Order: sequence, then C-alpha cells, then structure tokens
Amino acid sequence: MDSTPLRSRITGTGSALPDKILTNADLERMVDTNDEWITSRTGIKQRRIASEGEFTSTFAVLAARRALEMANCSPEDVDLIVLGTATPDFPFPSTACIVQHEIGARNAAAFDVSAACSGFLYGLSIADKYIRSGAAKKTLVIGAEVLSRIVDWSDRNTCILFGDGAGAAVVEAAHGDGNNALLSTHIFSNGSCWELLYQPGCGSRNPASNSQTLDEKLFYIKMEGNDVFKHAVRAMEDACTAALDANHLAPNDISLFIPHQANRRIIDAVSKRLAMPTEKVFVNLHNYGNTSAASVPIALDEAYRSGVIKSDDLIMMAAFGGGFTYSSALIRW
Repeated sequence: MDSTPLRSRITGTGSALPDKILTNADLERMVDTNDEWITSRTGIKQRRIASEGEFTSTFAVLAARRALEMANCSPEDVDLIVLGTATPDFPFPSTACIVQHEIGARNAAAFDVSAACSGFLYGLSIADKYIRSGAAKKTLVIGAEVLSRIVDWSDRNTCILFGDGAGAAVVEAAHGDGNNALLSTHIFSNGSCWELLYQPGCGSRNPASNSQTLDEKLFYIKMEGNDVFKHAVRAMEDACTAALDANHLAPNDISLFIPHQANRRIIDAVSKRLAMPTEKVFVNLHNYGNTSAASVPIALDEAYRSGVIKSDDLIMMAAFGGGFTYSSALIRW
C-alpha cells in the first residue's frame, strides 16, 4: 500500500458557453453607452447570453460532461459534486443535484456553494479537503452562472459587465505530487462589505412575493463599482500572497496567472502588485465578460485546451466576489 499522502489532481477540464453573443455595439442600441467607453473601463468587447430555455444547469451539465470525457472518468465513479453559483436554477434543490441526475452520477453527493465569483475556487478547496481526508476519490467541481437573468439591462454601469457560461474540473485522488497536482487552496471572507455587491431581492429579507421587490427592482444585481474595485485588488493580492507563502514561492516562479475575469483594470492592478508580467497573465475577459463563478474554470479550460498550459507549469488562480469572498489556488501541471 502506498504510504505517501493523498493529494488532489486535476485530470480533466471542460467549459460551455451560450451561442448567443452580445457585443458592445449591441449594447449601444440598448443603453447610453459605446464601445470605447466599455472597452476602456472594463476591457470587455462581447459577452455570451443564455437563450430562452437555457439555464445554469444547461451549461453546467455540458461543461461537466466535457471534463469527464477528458479525464476518461465515468459519471458513476464520481462520489462528490460541488457547484459554485450565484444564479441557481431554483432556490432549492441545488443545481448540483440537477447536474448529478442529468449526467448520471448516481453515486455522488451533490451540493451548491454560494460564494459569488469565488464559487469555483471555494468548491475546489472543499473537494481538495475531501480528497486529502480520504472521504472522496473522484470529484467534480463546477462554476456556472446565468447572470443575464439578474442584470438590469437599463443600468449601463452593470449590464455591460456580465455574461453566462460554465466551467468544470474533475479532481481525483493520487499519492504524491505527480502531474496536475493541486498544491494548495486558500479561501477568505470579509462579510462587513456585503452591501457593496449583492442581489437585494428574492431572499427572506425581500421575498419575491413582496411588492417592494418588484417596484424597486430588488431582484437585480446592485454594485458600488469604485468600492468593489479597491477591495478586489487588495483582496486578490492577499489571496495570491497567501498561496505563494504557503508553498515557499515567489511571483517569478509562476508560469501562468489565471485571475478572475471581472475587469481588465482589476487584472492589471493585481498583476502589477504581484510583479507579474503581462505575458504570464491569462485573459479572456474581452470575449466573455464577467461570468462570476464560471470565470476561472472557463479560463483554465481554455488555457489548457489551447496549449497555453504545458507540463510542469506552475499555475496560480485567484478570484474575488460578493460577500466579500476571495480565494486562490496553486497547481503544478
């Protein structure tokens, strides 16, 4: 019997996006904005938007199947599904349970994680702890969102930012480091700032049945953009520093940095603070916008499938979201 400690390995990745593309030019016809204004402030050129009949589970299922296919893993072998989302199909049951049924993972426990844009990395941390403890062997971690359903399309400050989609990773137990080893995960919260980024309505404080929820459009995302920007930069830097320190590494040891794709200015500011050169920072924000919990796994899948990630690369991922939540992870590919 192998006596080396159990570690987590990412053996497959997958992503799924709606076919419908909403460009900045399209938004010019909807709200008082223009391509130059959006691009200069966010770096976003277009985003994907779910069509009628497409839900968070729609894209989660597709991403999960693609990750399982890459990992050569049968759905029946999966024993845990963790799905990060702020836009579940329903308040309950969890969207993870819907995914479990749709993909045929009948032996898996399944639940959602509500950590906004940090949802995938929170889920990755949970899966890693299950694996290291021996409680799980094959896990599926998903980040999936249909943010277009909670965006006020008359608010130019928020509607330009968000898109829909999903990303997934198969995380399996292995002895020793090996390939694609998850070195560490780090999760943090700062609940004192929850009112800077949240969805006021449709919970127990402002139920959907309350006329105020409808009259004041409380079912839409509310955000104090400037304040969120400042917190995001500091928090993501702190999360990355925690990951580097835990592994006795320096920023120049990193082969590729995959940050949450929220805003190009945030990405640039965090990268500058970490002294991370542009060529080491993966960015696909211009194509997809901010897909919240789906952002990091979509980027990871795209980077790997396009050949950007190579064997023995050291990958650092980081995210920041409403809560506030923030997180990081390191992988030796």
